[in-house]
Amino acid sequence: MTFEIIYIMDFVGTIAFAVSGAMVAIEKEMDLFGIMILALVTATGGGFIRDLTIGSIPPMVFRDPIYMILSFITAIVVFLIVLWIRKHQNFTSPQKKAKLSASYQKLLLITDSLGLAAFTVDGVFAGRQLPAPNNTNAYLGIFLGVITGVGGGMLRDIFAAQKPYIFVRHIYAVASLAGAFAAAFLPIVISDRKAQAVSFLLILVIRYLAAHYKWNLPRVPAS
Repeated sequence: MTFEIIYIMDFVGTIAFAVSGAMVAIEKEMDLFGIMILALVTATGGGFIRDLTIGSIPPMVFRDPIYMILSFITAIVVFLIVLWIRKHQNFTSPQKKAKLSASYQKLLLITDSLGLAAFTVDGVFAGRQLPAPNNTNAYLGIFLGVITGVGGGMLRDIFAAQKPYIFVRHIYAVASLAGAFAAAFLPIVISDRKAQAVSFLLILVIRYLAAHYKWNLPRVPAS
């Protein structure tokens, strides 16, 4: 059952991050090939880094083509939907442009949060599948969870030549870290399945509250 849930989370995270990557690529006015590549990088980048970290060679993205196929299909669907909307809707007025921008930011928040939650939990439990004694190393599991959760988004932003979202908006990495801690230690007192669900929801709640109340970590103001 645990394996089945992780597999579902893999799919949820892949689709959510592929949408996120495609939306950023569209916003940066990339062509269809660029949109597909950015969707793939966002959806599989975190897992790629995780697999390299634990010596799982070649990484899963090269062993199972379903993740690449799913990323490309998602990117094409997003491309066609956005293309249709922009051809059939008039966004020339400032009010409509502002509404479109707000919708884009909301969709990015939703997809990024879903991908972050799914892949963070996935990363922690990937660590639990390692041979002993690494499977009981909580520090390693938490690191794998966070890097799986945030790695794809960081690569997306680097490819898109923008400041990584993780460093500037709505305690993104903190939410992943909190969920990774929960996924690593909750199995001590509850079942793996419940720990996965609680950790997944915890990340979503933190991300929603941070976005709603505009929580951000302190920073040095510009001079």
